[in-house]
Amino acid sequence: MIRGIRPLLRGSTYAGMLFASCGALASLPLLPFAALPALAWPSAPYGVQVVLTLLVWAVLIGAVGLARSTRRVLVAGARRLLGVPLPDPAASGTGHRRTALWLLLHVALGWAGAVAGFVLLLAAVTLPGGWLGAEAGLSLFGRSVRPEPGWPGGAAALCCLLLTTTLCAVVTRTLRWAAPGLLGPSPAERLALAAERELRLAERNRLAHELHDSIGHTLTATTIQAAVAGEVLSADPAAARAAMRGIEESTRAALEDLDYVLGVLREEKAGTAPTRTLADLPGLLDRVRHTGAVVEPELSGDLTRVQGTLSRAAYRILQEGLTNALRHGADGPIGVRVAAAPDVLELSVVNRTGRGAGPRAFPTSGHGLSGLTERVRLLHGEIECGPAGPGHWRLAVRLPIPLPA
Repeated sequence: MIRGIRPLLRGSTYAGMLFASCGALASLPLLPFAALPALAWPSAPYGVQVVLTLLVWAVLIGAVGLARSTRRVLVAGARRLLGVPLPDPAASGTGHRRTALWLLLHVALGWAGAVAGFVLLLAAVTLPGGWLGAEAGLSLFGRSVRPEPGWPGGAAALCCLLLTTTLCAVVTRTLRWAAPGLLGPSPAERLALAAERELRLAERNRLAHELHDSIGHTLTATTIQAAVAGEVLSADPAAARAAMRGIEESTRAALEDLDYVLGVLREEKAGTAPTRTLADLPGLLDRVRHTGAVVEPELSGDLTRVQGTLSRAAYRILQEGLTNALRHGADGPIGVRVAAAPDVLELSVVNRTGRGAGPRAFPTSGHGLSGLTERVRLLHGEIECGPAGPGHWRLAVRLPIPLPA
């Protein structure tokens, strides 16, 4: 019983009734236009004129519901006064017919609830007059209700109040039930919204991987280069200048990546996306050498056959492998192998492990290898990483090379 009374005590129930009443009041300016056909046919019976006016009124209300701005206003009102979590209307402007149906339902419930509620409240105020010894009653459409003085009038007034609150609850619940189907997205729109969210998340994840690979490598390399420059500044100015040039080159490349990623995240028209490929691998190796590391590259096969997305992904994979070698590897040469076979591209980075890393000891976020794994998976490749013999760590990736069309 308490559960049944609880909706009658909520303010949201009466906010929904207010929403319905606003729809009824908003339809009033259309009533004079709806009466024009009936006025132009004065010889028609009164009942026919009333029905004709109501039909034209309904058509005008439905036509208002076809406007895109009407749908936005109704969605905002349903969110605010009904508490229904509705998404923003689709930019394509679909759902106009459902909006027209909603507006007709909205106005019909608003008028029915307003008229019935007014009658019940009037009865609740009038009927208890018998408590004062006066005759009180209610006449409507030729029918009269006149309770006996005393407790019957008070009981009738209480019943009218309960019926009024119940009416508000029924109107509000009906509107809440119909709002998702008529104001919410259609199944096709839901699929489109889900696909759009998936694409947006995929793009953000891709940008996060790009930013992690580029900025992470730059910060690692520049930190080590700055430490090297500080150590040899007095003893070997030429080496210090080379380290500083490496810092300049690394930060310039990272700024290009950062500007592009921030432009996309701000939904601005970003410039041309940085497209570093295997052709830029020598510059990457030189920047690593400026940190004082020894890099031993081994390149084989026709790397010019590796183009487009595959070449860009290979560059990023090698960049992340070299970054991890600088961060966590011990002193010693870093082996970089790139082998292009007719149908597969093999990449590997091998570095020493153990103590002696010195300034190359960096904290890890744990996202680097997971990002690499995701990138390789999207390219239908294979990845292996782990110890490779005593005191060595190896990252190996195999990527299929698509056959030319």
